[in-house]
Amino acid sequence: MFEITDFQKIGVGLTGFGVAFIFLGVLFIFDKGLLAIGNILFISGLAFVIGLERTFWFFFQWHKLQGTTAFFGGIFLVLFGWPITGMLVEIYGFILLFRGFFPVIVNFLRRVPVLGTLLSLPYISKVVDRLGGDPNRSMV
Repeated sequence: MFEITDFQKIGVGLTGFGVAFIFLGVLFIFDKGLLAIGNILFISGLAFVIGLERTFWFFFQWHKLQGTTAFFGGIFLVLFGWPITGMLVEIYGFILLFRGFFPVIVNFLRRVPVLGTLLSLPYISKVVDRLGGDPNRSMV
């Protein structure tokens, strides 16, 4: 196993609080204050988990430039008072940035006992297979 440092533990907490604040911001009809705090906590938590240099290189790779622009552009739109538009742009950027992780996430979720059963239901499995990068998985 690998050792988890105290900074990484703090980063997981910050990222979790960031996701919680973003969820509350959406729940409270796109409250721009909660969304802004959630975005700041999410990015700072990510920097704590993987480190400042690796975070910088993750966001500023040439092939991820469109996703980075959309993600940070969405954050700035939220900060400047356009929360719904900003969140839509930010979700688009998030999907472009983290689409390489979706197959790993889908395979992990398929192994969770109750959730794996739900993900194997007929119509849901087609969507999940497409997200996981294998659209022909559920074909017989």
